[in-house]
Amino acid sequence: MNPEDVRLARAALTRLMEPSDLPGMAMIRVLGAWESMRVIAGHVRIGASREAAVAELLSSEAGIRWGGLAEALDRWRPRLPDLAPGRDLRVIRRLGGGLLIPEDPDWPAGVDDLGLAAPVGLWFRGPARLPRFQDCISVVGARDSSEYGESVTAAICHRLAAQGKTVLSGGAYGIDAAAHRAALSGAGPREPGGAGPTEPSAPATVAVMAGGLDRFYPAGNEGLLRQIAEQDVLIAEVPPGTNPTRYRFLQRNRLIAALSAATVVVEARWRSGALSTAHHAAGLGRQLGAVPGSVYAAGSAGCHRLLRESAAVCVTDADEVLELASPMTVRLPERAAPVAVYDGLSTEDLLLLDALPMRTGSSVEKLSTVAGLGTPAVQAGLGRLELLGLARRSDRGWARAKSGSG
Repeated sequence: MNPEDVRLARAALTRLMEPSDLPGMAMIRVLGAWESMRVIAGHVRIGASREAAVAELLSSEAGIRWGGLAEALDRWRPRLPDLAPGRDLRVIRRLGGGLLIPEDPDWPAGVDDLGLAAPVGLWFRGPARLPRFQDCISVVGARDSSEYGESVTAAICHRLAAQGKTVLSGGAYGIDAAAHRAALSGAGPREPGGAGPTEPSAPATVAVMAGGLDRFYPAGNEGLLRQIAEQDVLIAEVPPGTNPTRYRFLQRNRLIAALSAATVVVEARWRSGALSTAHHAAGLGRQLGAVPGSVYAAGSAGCHRLLRESAAVCVTDADEVLELASPMTVRLPERAAPVAVYDGLSTEDLLLLDALPMRTGSSVEKLSTVAGLGTPAVQAGLGRLELLGLARRSDRGWARAKSGSG
């Protein structure tokens, strides 16, 4: 099969099928894109055995019942008169982009983790290409962001881009826009100690859109999105001319999660759409972080909910996000955090340390009573605390050492 024929078929299927059309993806998996297109167009029949294979795939991988080909065709065929995949491909090429398909060598492997919900193809616009998902970090949050949220986002994303990471977001108002802007400003040579200069083809930021890439949505972000299209890359799973809808926005969130090694939610209300991206990330086994805010701020309630109810990790700066994305390879810089005198002590030694007086000495027998420990345990514990510099012995008995008074 000619690769460009497959690309043409997949371009057509992105217009016929909505994102996450599981029966459609199951049919493409069984028949292939070209043959699936011929079945929908009525040129060939699917055959009982292959329809049974589609039904089995849907049941085993998605847990849903195949309603039959006729039911699916009722959804797809009304769009056939508007089908013009060659035109769509010419439009996107004229805009400086193309259609990436699973058969391409640079297809982002991360989206395959979506299983049957993986996209038919990815339309892109811009000079850059998608890097490895290990180098991508999604940063999402509220559209009605606060000054605090935008400030934290800017600090995190500027440094991520300076470290050669690609920041993904959804191109929306608020936190998304702040993430894209900060990544663009942070792009360029990496900071000292990084892994070298950013490769020309590695984008600083990627905007995942819910509508066709021939228009910039939302209109208020046109300047920002145009800059991303000129310097980095916009992507979408729907063809040019497709309007963004609520359903497509929700489905877009799964792509943001799948394309990244980690997802960070900076600011989100209790029922924010950003939580959808977070739940997709958690379901895919991606690392998940949330930035805390004021307990009085409604705009941070969703982040606090993630920290309380999910596997989200609390992150407060770019270094913690880098550690989240690469926990086995990234090390945080040393911080001057105070060390408590009781760090690493056993329960018995903690009880004994608390029982030691600060100035006047105490006998073993009295320490046993105060600490609630047996005499042998007190004697052994005093030896350990003395070796650690936490206890001292004098003619008047045992007391806490000055070095252990913190």
